[in-house]
Amino acid sequence: MRKYLAELLGTYALVFAGTGAVVIDHFSGGAITHGGIAITFGLIVMSLIYTFGEVSGAHFNPAVSIAFTVAGKFPIRDLAPYILSQCIGALLASGTLKLMFPADQFLGATLPAGTDLQSFVMEVILTFFLMLVIINVATGSKEQGMFAGLAIGSVVALEAMFAGPVCGASMNPARSVAPALISGHIEHLWIYLTAPIIGAVVAIPIWKFINNK
Repeated sequence: MRKYLAELLGTYALVFAGTGAVVIDHFSGGAITHGGIAITFGLIVMSLIYTFGEVSGAHFNPAVSIAFTVAGKFPIRDLAPYILSQCIGALLASGTLKLMFPADQFLGATLPAGTDLQSFVMEVILTFFLMLVIINVATGSKEQGMFAGLAIGSVVALEAMFAGPVCGASMNPARSVAPALISGHIEHLWIYLTAPIIGAVVAIPIWKFINNK
């Protein structure tokens, strides 16, 4: 239960701070800026890895949990409870933001700026490289080294910085499903439920091949 609570709290903090930055940027007329939103996502991910890494592995992302399971680095019996904890935490965060900013229409939901295919491919690629970094600096249950959080948080900020205006740079089904459900904008949700999982899972055989001694 400690692991599941850590995943719930961590995903809550991730969605509250990350999508909260989007909501407050709209609320304040652009005070946060796109760069500020990307940095917020990167910093909250980095901070949470150092906070909960030793407890739960600091996944906060169903796609990451699934990929670790495929890699054999995470017990399959914990997969469903992890995903449930992550989704509950994300939904609670979006519910909190809805309570605080009831006039906001999207609550930081990820939406394609162009075509669905463009955002789908972008999300697959983004999550592929994010997972490559994660799998190389983490074990699935314990983060390795002092720089794991810095490396992962930096990749999240980098990818959000350049890809956010195109696809929202979700890379995380829980991060996308919560604001979509709470705001009612589920028309493009399929992209952000499928593409990150595909990207993360595809990264595993590539990682195994590269690291095959």
